[in-house]
Formats: sequence, C-alpha cells, structure tokens
Amino acid sequence: MLAKIEVSNFKSFKENFIFDLSDTNSFSFNPECVKNKIVNKAIIYGHNGCGKSNLGFAIFDLISHLTDKQTEPIYYKNYFNADLDEKVATFKFTFKFDENSVEYTYTKRDYQKLKSEELLINGNPFASIDRKKSTIFTTFAKGAENLNRDMKDSNISIVNYIVKNSVLEDDNVNQIFKQFIAFVDSMLYFRNLDDRCYMGLEQGVVFIGQDIVEHSNLEDFEKFLNDVGINCKLVSKKIGDKEDIYFKFKNKEIDFFDIASSGTRGLALFYMWYQRLKEENKVSFLFIDEFDAFYHHALSRTLIERLKELTNTQVIVTTHNTSIISNDLLRPDCYFLMYPDKIKSLAKSTQKELREAYNIEKMYRAGSFE
Repeated sequence: MLAKIEVSNFKSFKENFIFDLSDTNSFSFNPECVKNKIVNKAIIYGHNGCGKSNLGFAIFDLISHLTDKQTEPIYYKNYFNADLDEKVATFKFTFKFDENSVEYTYTKRDYQKLKSEELLINGNPFASIDRKKSTIFTTFAKGAENLNRDMKDSNISIVNYIVKNSVLEDDNVNQIFKQFIAFVDSMLYFRNLDDRCYMGLEQGVVFIGQDIVEHSNLEDFEKFLNDVGINCKLVSKKIGDKEDIYFKFKNKEIDFFDIASSGTRGLALFYMWYQRLKEENKVSFLFIDEFDAFYHHALSRTLIERLKELTNTQVIVTTHNTSIISNDLLRPDCYFLMYPDKIKSLAKSTQKELREAYNIEKMYRAGSFE
C-alpha cells in the first residue's frame, strides 16, 4: 500500500509537500477504511486550485517510467513549479507491504528524463544511480549480478531495467521488490470532467460501451442504473466492428452516449472501471479525481459505499461534496483537507476528540478544522 508521498518542485508543489496516509488514529468504527495502520479509503477536500488534481498527477508520475501502461503526457506539460528557478523535481514514495517497507526516491529533469533514483527495502539499499555523477548504477539484488550496469545515455529507469533484464532469486528481499513492482503495475487513475481519461493498469484506448458489452455486463449495468434512480432499458448493437450500448424506447433505440446526461455518462465510466476492480480484483490503488462532479449527493454516497466494498484496493477520491463527510461512511483520519502547502486529515486538524456520534460535516462547515 502507498503509505506516504513527498514531492518538491512539481507543478503547484514547491518544497516538500507531504501526503501521509500512515498517520492514522485508533477509531473503532469503520475499521475497514484503515488497513495495517494505513488509510485504505480516503476522501480529499480543498478549494479550487489548491492542488488536488496535481496530487493525483504526482502519485501517477512514477508509472511513466516504471511501467508500460497508459499515461497522459499532456497533464505533465508544465512540470516544474513556476515560482522556483530549480529545474529538478523530487519525489519520494513510501510503500508498506505487511511489515515491510519500500522507499523509492527519484529526481527528474522533466517528465521523461530521470536524473537520480534510489530504492531502499526495509531501510537497506537495493538499487541506486545519480546520473550527474556517473552513468553506472549499483544494485544489491540477488540475480542481477551479471547485468551491464552502465546506463550510458539511456533514460530508462534502473528499476525497470532490473525487472526486465534479470531473473531475480526468490529470496525475501526480492519478493518485497516484486510486491512493489506488482503494486505500481496495477495502479489506476481516472477522471470524468471535460475529458475522460485514465492512467495506469492497461494500454491504449478503452471504449466504455464496448468494454461493458464485451465483459458481459450490460444487464448488470442496466440494473446498476435502475438501482440509482435512472430508469431505463438497455440493449447492445454492433455497428461495424464495434459493439455499443443503446437506450431502448417503445418506438426506437438511441445511442447511449448521444442522449445520456453528463451524470449518466459519468456513471458509465465509473461502472466500467468498478466492474474491473470488483470482478478481476487486479487494481491495487485507485485515484478518482472529482469523482462526483455530476452526481446528486445521495448518489455520491452510494458510490462511496460501493468503493468501500473493494477491500483489496486502496482508494483515494477528490470531491467538493461536503454531504459525504460523515462518520457513517468513513472516519476522521480518512477525510483530508488540502491546502496549497499542506494536507491533513480531519483527525489531525483539531484538538478535539472526535467521536463516532459527532456530525463532522456540521463541524467542517462551522470551521472547526484548521
């Protein structure tokens, strides 16, 4: 699980912005929202422009050089903080797997150009390189002893290089390393605002309607929409080589995406990825930016309840919807308040002891959290 990220000189983040998911409390309610003392389900609030989207981009920066999965380079066009003159961004990720930790620190000269990397497992060096000093990397991975360690002018990550070019021994350290790689390889980001995009998990373009039909989920998708108050009948039609979804009316059938509202189209996107998470159980980490921008507050609550069912997926969503700040859904150490220079959970934003019976939304609106 992702335990912490620290980032400097990246987009809106200037110096050592820290998002710590391991600073949890001992609340007895909603225990499934915290796993191994790390927040497993989180909701982030913040004013427009505080950096919520940039936090997602910071987290998913590492998939650009550690995986071959889908990326969106357009989001990384303005890479450095515009107030700083420094032309190197620094990222430090801490992951926890049971009692084991992986710390991965790297610097970049831009989205595609790594300057340095260091990976520690349980505090011990595993691999490192500082291209400013030398093009030769070091590694203590058993099974990687015969690798050519001179990266020359290659920009490939040494972590990715080790994964693809060595047969690692099956010792404890390498097993932890493989857990880390598998986790990053299974991360997923998506959003449904002016653009619908995703990063991680897969490669290439995904067509929502076609995906739902091909995974035999059309009937269940119809039930899903009806359950949340959108009464409809759906059918699939094949146009050329592509299957798609249509609304079925008494006298005609109309392309789903031609007449569906913004909220209903958003639900189709949510449902497509949700079924992947639920059925295939292969997503390790999910970040949804402005997950309920087009939803009624009751629907937002329903979707959070569904996301809570994904016990093996660490979930972070951003929103402006205060109606879902409730101890009935999550707990105070799983709601985060974000500002341009910091992010803190509700539990760390007040001196008061927050009990299950408290109306934390009312407290938030009253300015009780700082």
